[in-house]
Amino acid sequence: MTASSLFYVIIAILVIEFVIETILDYLNSKRYRDPIPEDLQDVFDADEYQKSQNYKMMNYKFGLLTSGFSLLLTLGFLIFGGFDWLDGIARGISDNSIIMALVFFASIMIGSDIITTPFAYYKTFVIEEKFGFNKTTKTTFLLDKLKGYIMMAIIGGGITALIIWFFEWAGTDFWIYAWVVVSVFTLIMNLFYSRLIVPLFNKQKPLEEGSLKSKIESYAQKVGFELKNVFVIDGSKRSTKANAYFSGFGKEKRVTLYDTLINDLEEDEIVAVLAHEVGHYKRNHIIFNILSSVLLMGFTLFLLSLFINNPEISKAIGVSQPSFHAALIGFGILYSPFSELTGLIMNYLSRKFEFQADDYAKHTFAAMPLVTSLKKLSKNSLSNLTPHPAYVFMHYSHPPLIERVKNLKA
Repeated sequence: MTASSLFYVIIAILVIEFVIETILDYLNSKRYRDPIPEDLQDVFDADEYQKSQNYKMMNYKFGLLTSGFSLLLTLGFLIFGGFDWLDGIARGISDNSIIMALVFFASIMIGSDIITTPFAYYKTFVIEEKFGFNKTTKTTFLLDKLKGYIMMAIIGGGITALIIWFFEWAGTDFWIYAWVVVSVFTLIMNLFYSRLIVPLFNKQKPLEEGSLKSKIESYAQKVGFELKNVFVIDGSKRSTKANAYFSGFGKEKRVTLYDTLINDLEEDEIVAVLAHEVGHYKRNHIIFNILSSVLLMGFTLFLLSLFINNPEISKAIGVSQPSFHAALIGFGILYSPFSELTGLIMNYLSRKFEFQADDYAKHTFAAMPLVTSLKKLSKNSLSNLTPHPAYVFMHYSHPPLIERVKNLKA
């Protein structure tokens, strides 16, 4: 295909994806005022349900504004030569391909972040604040961004530089070496994320001795789950919303509980949530997700190797001098429909895995504490109890609450 044909394909992809997302958001918004399902009548009272509707509607309208702005910004960059302008700046700084690429990508990411920061600020300090969720200070908000920039420079910049070096050294076979590096990085992040990355943003401490820890240890011993690391994270530093997650495997596996979760739930409910997380481990969901991610990344890099030397890809986004970094941007947009498809498959599998983890918790601990914990967490986050099926199919990695409750009660 010629550059002009690819340009129109790229425009069509961006517009079609925006239209589909807008339609899905609209359909979902029409369900906000649906009656609460019978099994969830005890989640909200009338005032709380009205509050949850207001929260969802405000986020819906704000989402329309941000997504529309993002589309116009991207289209403007494509139509008026924004990428070529940034490419010229990068070439003016250095003729080294790696430095050019790093300047190019850094300009896009930092520039985009600066432009969209007012939206993030409004989301955090107006919407989340209005509904009682925000605990983030302006200092924390700023520090999070600065830390994010530093991590982006070190990790993102390092991997990008290495991939371009592989490309210059190995030609189109670069994808094999890049795949190995990305796979190793993925494995390290899954093993040591909580040890290396989380402390940059949050404080973690071992769960204190007491009845909760005793119940957790008793349950872990019962199901043959070696658990030496149960940590509490200061999630309340940023939000009142509660969470828990499992990370790592082998000797590095650990369960992390948000302090808000401990404050919001009874001890049996917390153990039930933990049992659900153990279920993910016992059913090998974590290993599956890692392997899937690695295989998909390998396939993506292979496809990239087929297109990266095509000068028409760079020209399609308006960059007059073809380069690896310009072609990568063009490929990323052209690849997005396939990415959406794989995302649908992974979300479908994720929803099945959630049911399996719920079943594991039900059979090894108890169903009702998990039911009540899910209801409390939904209430405290003002979550949508009546999502549109099409929106669930496209976006939900977890089944809607009503489906999980019915499954647990079955």
